[in-house]
Amino acid sequence: MIAIIDYDAGNLKSVEKALLFLGEEAKVTSDAKEILSADKIILPGVGAFGDAMEKLNTSGLSDTIREAVAKKIPLLGICLGLQLLFESSEESPGVSGLSVLKGSIRRIPDKEGFKVPHIGWNSLAVNPESRLFRGIPQESYVYFVHSYYLKAEEPIVAATTDYVVDIHAAVEKEHIFACQFHPEKSGEIGLKLLKNFATM
Repeated sequence: MIAIIDYDAGNLKSVEKALLFLGEEAKVTSDAKEILSADKIILPGVGAFGDAMEKLNTSGLSDTIREAVAKKIPLLGICLGLQLLFESSEESPGVSGLSVLKGSIRRIPDKEGFKVPHIGWNSLAVNPESRLFRGIPQESYVYFVHSYYLKAEEPIVAATTDYVVDIHAAVEKEHIFACQFHPEKSGEIGLKLLKNFATM
């Protein structure tokens, strides 16, 4: 079973729907026992970094996620879920993230001709060694909605995209995976990525 962590963030149902479409058993849950007994875990999310961390900390789910990481349960962060796995964000100064990966979240700089938030389809430069992107071609297009982006501090980048700056669009380290874009809204490419994660 794939546990989709429920912490009152948006986009949970569309992730669940995509997994069910792929024939995977998935459940939206905030129950620590269910999360820690799952085969795999997804941390989705749409919203603000500070609000999300407050909900995770208040509910005890931040400890549950760290425990799951320690148990080496495969984990996939999506959009805000990617950002929460890191140490800090310019969106919420002074708020600590889950800090299971090293790096920081920064605001996409203003630049003439580019809109922030970055909304729409962008192509990816994929690390050919990536397990998450197995069978996914270079320059595949995926769907983004974000104003902040990851700058990873360790060699964990699985894919990048270019929007004003070089954006670390996906990462993987051992059993931890994350993507800034929305695979559940990225058509066949996104479904392939979710299937890759589900069948690891």
